[in-house]
Amino acid sequence: MVMPPEESIPDWYDGKRINEVLFCQQFLKKHPMKCVRGRLFTVDGLIEDEAQIGNLILEEISGCLTSGLSKVVANLLASIKLQAYSPPLPIETDRIHVANGTLFLDGRFTEDKSYCNNRLSVAYLPDAPPPVRWLQFLSELLVPEDIPTLQEYMGYCLLPTTKGQKMLLMIGKGGEGKSRIGLVMRSMLGDNMNTTSIQKVENNRFSRADLENKLLMVDDDMDMSALPKTNYIKSIVTSECKMDMERKGVQSYQSQLYVRFLCFGNGALTALHDKSDGFFRRQIVLTTKDRPAGRADDPFLVDKLTQEREGIFLWCLEGLRRLIGNEYQFTISDRAKENMETVKRSSNNVIEFLQSEGYIRFKADSEASSKAIYEAYLRWCEDNAQKPMSANRISSELAQNERLYNVEATNNVYAAGKRVRGFIGVEAMNLLPY
Repeated sequence: MVMPPEESIPDWYDGKRINEVLFCQQFLKKHPMKCVRGRLFTVDGLIEDEAQIGNLILEEISGCLTSGLSKVVANLLASIKLQAYSPPLPIETDRIHVANGTLFLDGRFTEDKSYCNNRLSVAYLPDAPPPVRWLQFLSELLVPEDIPTLQEYMGYCLLPTTKGQKMLLMIGKGGEGKSRIGLVMRSMLGDNMNTTSIQKVENNRFSRADLENKLLMVDDDMDMSALPKTNYIKSIVTSECKMDMERKGVQSYQSQLYVRFLCFGNGALTALHDKSDGFFRRQIVLTTKDRPAGRADDPFLVDKLTQEREGIFLWCLEGLRRLIGNEYQFTISDRAKENMETVKRSSNNVIEFLQSEGYIRFKADSEASSKAIYEAYLRWCEDNAQKPMSANRISSELAQNERLYNVEATNNVYAAGKRVRGFIGVEAMNLLPY
C-alpha cells in the first residue's frame, strides 16, 4: 500500500480503509447518475458499458490502494448503485431527448437535459440542410408512394410509444442497399437501437429483456424459416402494458417495452402455425425496386448518408408529425396493401382456395357441410400442388370471416340424413372427372 501525501488524502480514506458512503456521495456528486433496476443512467441515457464507471472508480482509488483493486472496484460500483437508486424513469411521449437538449413535439426546444430512458445521438439543428443524398438514395430504392410510409415509420421510432401497432418489413431480391437504412438509424439512435434477429426475439426468453429501454430493433438479414410461435412478437408490437422480463441470473420482473421492429430480407415473415389476421395486420410490407444492372456500389454510401443525419432527423420528424396528425394511422400505398395480401395468400393457401372458382360457390340460399367444403379444398390442393392444412383450419378461416364471405356457421346442415356442422351461404361443387 502506498500512502499519498497527507494533503492529498481524500476524506473517504483513513489510511487503511475506504469509507464507502463518503466515497459514493462524492463520486455521485462528481458524476451524477441514477440506478434503475440495477442499470445506471446519466442525463445522456443508459450507460451500456459499466466498465467505464469501473475505470473512473479505479482512477479515484489507485492513488490510495495498490492491491485487490478489482474486488474493491466491484464493491464500490455495487455501493454506488445502491446510493443512486431511482424508481423507473417516466416514459415521455411529448418530447424527444436529442444530443444537444430536449425537443418538445409542440415545437419548443431547450438545451436543458434531464434524466431520460432514451437520448438520441443526433442533434436538433432546425436549419440543417435538406438531406439531398438521402432522398436520392430513397428514390432509387423505393417507388415514390412508399417513401412516405418509411418516413412515418422512421419518425415513429423517435418516440417511446407503440400506438402505431405496426412493424415494418422491407423485402427485395438482394443487393439493393435496403439495410443501409438500419445504419442510418443507428447513427441517429445510437445505443437506443439493437441489432438482432426476429427469430431470437420470439424463441429466446432472455432476448426480450435486451429490448428494454430500446426504441428500435433491426433485423438486417431476416431468417426465411417460418416462426414456430408468434405470441411474443405480436405482444411487443402492440404492447400497452408491462410484460414479463427475464435476465440470466436475475429474478424475472415486469417492465413495459416500446421497441419497434424494422426487418430487411429477401422474403416475407411467415409463421408455421399462426395464419390469423392478427399476425399479418401488425405488418407493413414494402418491396424495393430491382437493383439496376451494372450499377457500381458506392463503398462510402453510409458515410455520405450519416453526414446528413441532422437533415434526415428533420425529415423523420416531418413523418412523425404527419403520423400523429393521422392518429397513428400509417400512410399505406395500394402497392403495400397488395404486398400484404400476397404474403397472406402465400402463407395461407386457404385464402386462395376460398377465392378460387370451380370448387365452392358462395350463394345466399345454399349450404354445405364442413366435410364437403374440406373435400373441395383437398381437390384444390391436389390440382394446385399445394400442401393441405387441417379441416379445422378451413372451418376456422370461414368462421372468422363470416361477414367477408357472407356465410354463417351452423350445426344444422343435413348430409346423408344426418345433422352435421357446416355453413349457410356456400355450396361445395362436385367436379366432373377429367
